[in-house]
Amino acid sequence: MSKRIIVIGAGIVGASVAYHLAAKGAHVIMVEAGEIASGVTGRSFAWINTSHGGPDSIAPLRAAAIAEYRRLESELPGLKVRWTGALSYGDGRFQAPSIYSAQILELEPNLKHPPERAFFAAEEGALDAVQATRALIAGAQAQGATLLTHTPVLGLQILDGIVSGVITATGKHDADVVVLAAGTATPLLVDQLNVTLPIDASPAIFIRYKTQPQRVNTIISSPEMEIRQDTDGTLLAAEDYVDEAPQNSAQAIAQRTAKVIQHELHGVLSIEPQTACVGLRPMPVDGIPVIGYLPNLSGAYVCVMHPGVTLAAVVGRLVAEEIVGGGFATALAPCRPDRFQSAF
Repeated sequence: MSKRIIVIGAGIVGASVAYHLAAKGAHVIMVEAGEIASGVTGRSFAWINTSHGGPDSIAPLRAAAIAEYRRLESELPGLKVRWTGALSYGDGRFQAPSIYSAQILELEPNLKHPPERAFFAAEEGALDAVQATRALIAGAQAQGATLLTHTPVLGLQILDGIVSGVITATGKHDADVVVLAAGTATPLLVDQLNVTLPIDASPAIFIRYKTQPQRVNTIISSPEMEIRQDTDGTLLAAEDYVDEAPQNSAQAIAQRTAKVIQHELHGVLSIEPQTACVGLRPMPVDGIPVIGYLPNLSGAYVCVMHPGVTLAAVVGRLVAEEIVGGGFATALAPCRPDRFQSAF
């Protein structure tokens, strides 16, 4: 008999988990409080960035991210990644080959102030995170998964100390395993189990601009800006959140960033923000994803992380292998919830 799995959350992480579970023959129900990708997934710069500036306990996951997305591209025609490469310069440690002025301008001829030296990760790319999430969910549905949107989880069903399903406004849904992949809402869900997970809501600003096409070829990450451009000409930018002061609102930062972009790029004759919003990233206090069964409680599996877009493909596959196959993914060992044992 197929395992009955409920996945709470229809962002890119939950969608990947659901797709890989369904592909392994599980009976999957996805439950989402809002719309598909209505949380931080829809407000993500969505750079598949595999580098890390220091010691990295999840290096095997990052290292596998690109190959796993290329696999998904071959499996799901609706999932498309723009493999443009990423150009980085400025302060920080970069895990990519060095390139110099002439090569930099070959890649990005519109840079007004190119650095003497930069780092180019040719294999990296970015995607439309909402489109990718929809493609994963469509793939899951094609293999029998069910999606319930606008269906908040009101409670977790517990029977004899085992999490056995979820309670929603439309009724109860039984399960052998409940996967909590609800991003920043996950700590509230596990509170019902008398479990505390130290996961913060880390804000970041995501901006879409209407401007001239073909200004940017790669993903550019510099002290001045972090930008990329879609094939339709939309320019996307990521900025740090400052505070709640009016002068630091998402719209105000979008206007300031627009001036920076015009200062840094040739040919940006006009640039208007289309969208400027704050996304709340689920950030475990130690910076390491939280993935695995909750200790001392059967039937509840947590899957929360940053960076969610980068890791979604590989983590979805590994989680499905653990839940359906009953194995233990070595690459997920540093991510287990029981590292917070004192919080339980």
